[in-house]
Amino acid sequence: MKEFSTGNIRNVALISHSGAGKTTVGDAMLFVTGGNDRFGRVDDATSVLDYDSEEVRRKTTISTALAPVEWNGHKVNILDTPGYFDFVGEVRSALRVADGALVVIDATGGIEVGTELVWQYTVEYEIPRLLVVNKLDRENTDFQDTLNELGNVFGRRVLPLYLPLGKEAGLKGVVDIIREVALISSPDGKITQERVPEDMAGDVSDLKEELKEAACDGDDDLLEKYLDEGDLTDEEILKGLRAASIARKVFLTVPLSANKLVGTQQLLDAIVAYLPSPADVPPVKGAIPGTEDEVIRSADSSQPFSALVFKTTADPYVGKLTVFRVYSGKFASNSSCYNSTKGRTERIGQLYTIKGKNQEPVSHVVAGDIGAVAKLQETLTGDTLCTQEHPVLFSPIKFPAPVYSLAVNPRTKGDEEKISAGLSRLTEEDPTITVERNAETGETILSGLGEVHVDVTTTKLKKKFGVDVDVTLPKIPYRETIKGSSKAEGKHKKQTGGRGQYGHVWIEFEHIADQAFEFVDKIFGGAVPRQYIPAVEKGLREAIEEGVLAGYPVVNMKAILYDGSFHPVDSSEMAFKIAASLAFKKGCSEAHPIILEPIVRVEVTVPDQFMGDIMGDLNKKRGRILGMESKGHIQVIKALAPLSEMQRYAIDLRSMTQGRGLFTMEFDHYEEVPGNISADIIEEAQKQKDSR
Repeated sequence: MKEFSTGNIRNVALISHSGAGKTTVGDAMLFVTGGNDRFGRVDDATSVLDYDSEEVRRKTTISTALAPVEWNGHKVNILDTPGYFDFVGEVRSALRVADGALVVIDATGGIEVGTELVWQYTVEYEIPRLLVVNKLDRENTDFQDTLNELGNVFGRRVLPLYLPLGKEAGLKGVVDIIREVALISSPDGKITQERVPEDMAGDVSDLKEELKEAACDGDDDLLEKYLDEGDLTDEEILKGLRAASIARKVFLTVPLSANKLVGTQQLLDAIVAYLPSPADVPPVKGAIPGTEDEVIRSADSSQPFSALVFKTTADPYVGKLTVFRVYSGKFASNSSCYNSTKGRTERIGQLYTIKGKNQEPVSHVVAGDIGAVAKLQETLTGDTLCTQEHPVLFSPIKFPAPVYSLAVNPRTKGDEEKISAGLSRLTEEDPTITVERNAETGETILSGLGEVHVDVTTTKLKKKFGVDVDVTLPKIPYRETIKGSSKAEGKHKKQTGGRGQYGHVWIEFEHIADQAFEFVDKIFGGAVPRQYIPAVEKGLREAIEEGVLAGYPVVNMKAILYDGSFHPVDSSEMAFKIAASLAFKKGCSEAHPIILEPIVRVEVTVPDQFMGDIMGDLNKKRGRILGMESKGHIQVIKALAPLSEMQRYAIDLRSMTQGRGLFTMEFDHYEEVPGNISADIIEEAQKQKDSR
């Protein structure tokens, strides 16, 4: 691919709810621009953008794919993102480096909750966007109905650039409202021009007037001319609409059937005409590493080099591929750069531009463009690359917290190290995956954004790293505490013929709210010698790890050592440790011990019609509704619920809402377990203890 200047580059993310046809839109653009010699299709496993074996098997996008196309002297970098919420981290990273977005709407289903979510991301990142109404060749679709819905949800300044010519199976082209011509599409993507049908001429004329008014919103000079003369030229309309679109004062809409290639070329025209180049967006802000001093980087190849890594792919054979967006300067092959996030220098080999799974070598990547480099040692997603002479640190990409966890165990004995190495590489590739070793339960916990996300990760673990694993729900990290107070004696006295063992303590136990454990020494007069007091504290700290009810750690407890006795010959540190543990078991048992469970804060986002079912289900799960927030026809329900009831909520929610519900979940606090459930927990713990 030839080199393009910064002003002729467009970085565009395809975003929407799952199933709207984003990947087909991207493959259609590749085909009509000559980027692919045939029209790749997801259903035929020939898509350029869905190339991963898991994507082919599942027929859905799992990770963001990149493909550049050339159109009318411009380079359009397409970032095809997943629509499935389990992979929303990929959407956030793509939008972080995109200058514009194509919000794809399924004309058969309208605006769905996933589309609402990604729209909020574009608002957060202040990204200009075009609306794309896809699948207009399907039955029971109506462009005007969808347009009305878009206006109601996204604002009154949603205006069409084109109207569909024909309806449902009879869709054959579009009408260009500004130029007032009909454009007929053939199956090979070629366009023929005709006059606008008479029955559409009135609508086209009215809509053109609306576009003129919207153009005036983007340019005061055009407004003055329009008020004086009552008209604008087509070129002036385009100029004003471009400014209004980039300023997010208007959201222009393109009707489409990507599957029939109807509207695809017009969409490319709209991307070039109405979405910004890297030179049109505000300079990116960063900081000088180690300081709070702000640094500005503009999309100018003459400025010092800076880039942000937004994607990493891990492969045990090919190695790590790092994908980046250059914000300023020029990045050259066979050079070096400074990773300001890690504080390390990286050697740079060959740079590439990426199209699906293929890489094309390039000598350099200019400001505003996207490229890739292989085998960087230290660099991960979210890191900033720059020069050491002109360092800058960009803010990291914000990723959602995991909501679904499973314990993973190797099927083959001895594969523990392979699991650890494989999962470590996969977390480099996907920052929304977390892996941790639970010291309490001894389990390796793999967490992600949903059941499919975790399943895809374990499948990659097998295919890429040759490790088969079994997965189970993790054990709940319960805690124990005391509600009352008690005084208990602990005496360890043993005579074996030689030197004996003697340790004797009196300890008071009481509940505290502000810390996990506090030890207080109130010994006077040497009842317990100074040298043995640390042993008493150590004995208590070891004892609280196993609790008194079900073997869970004890928290929120204060232990006051206030009396005891010793033997000048037989006393030892070990004897006092044992005495302290005996006092602990007796004292806690008499201080009203209870079991605590982790409570999570949940936000569930669902369409109106599912709200009653969701609230009823949360109540069944012992949840407490904190409040609701309405966002159009979408409801956000906020609640607190026990983790034990929410472990499979990703699956439950998808079942209750036909995949249209989303949720986030994070730990909030610990709370007392109800008596009947506490009895079950204690009984289960006893069974496990007896079976050992």
